[in-house]
Amino acid sequence: MTIRLLILGVISAATVVLGMCAQAQAARPVQTFETAAGPVKITPIYHASLMIEAGGKTIYVDPAKPANFDGLPHADLILITDIHGDHMDPNSIAAVSKSGTEIFAPPAVVATVTTASPISNGESKNWNGWNIEAIPMYNIKHGPAPGQLYHPKGRGNGYVLTYGGKRFYFSGDTEGIPEMRALKDIDVAFICMNLPYTMTPDEAADAVKAFHPKIAIPYHYRGSDISIFKKDLEGTGIEVRLLDWYPKAP
Repeated sequence: MTIRLLILGVISAATVVLGMCAQAQAARPVQTFETAAGPVKITPIYHASLMIEAGGKTIYVDPAKPANFDGLPHADLILITDIHGDHMDPNSIAAVSKSGTEIFAPPAVVATVTTASPISNGESKNWNGWNIEAIPMYNIKHGPAPGQLYHPKGRGNGYVLTYGGKRFYFSGDTEGIPEMRALKDIDVAFICMNLPYTMTPDEAADAVKAFHPKIAIPYHYRGSDISIFKKDLEGTGIEVRLLDWYPKAP
């Protein structure tokens, strides 16, 4: 009887934990995009951290504190954009990793995350049905002091991921650089905006108008009024989705 009660107690506790994890995932505004290879699900987690699920594989972009990864699956692939702590966090990388997890990152990140494979601006990799292109991300005018920039050209990567004919752009920390404006055939664009590190909502909207994705989603926007971004894009034919990337702790 004692063993039976113990087993029932363990099962009950596990059920509660699974239920809590399911509720945590359900609370996140998952976005689903249909492609020729099946659906792509993108889950905002926190700030610049997000999860992509497709074809039975899980990809994380910039897993970093204080993002909460409880109840989420482990990564098959991790993409890192830059060396700053809100993009590169070894503890969070370890939390979402499992045996066999691959990591792609710019060489500046590989110097710290030594298990990562380097990918530089202009390079691409094919991975389990995905084509992954490393796109420049950098500041043009914003920096900590005269003559300095928060993100120098060539250090970090944005990414364009193509799957089943659909193209997804993740800007990383950048301003409205020529390489962003020259992008082609982007279906979904995740666009950063926050000062002093990247750009204003107005500047972000101006850059997005140049390459005209079908859908634009602000992320990495702490402290910015993203309603300005949405208003600036009214009448352009670009669908803007405003998601909550800063959930409050329960």
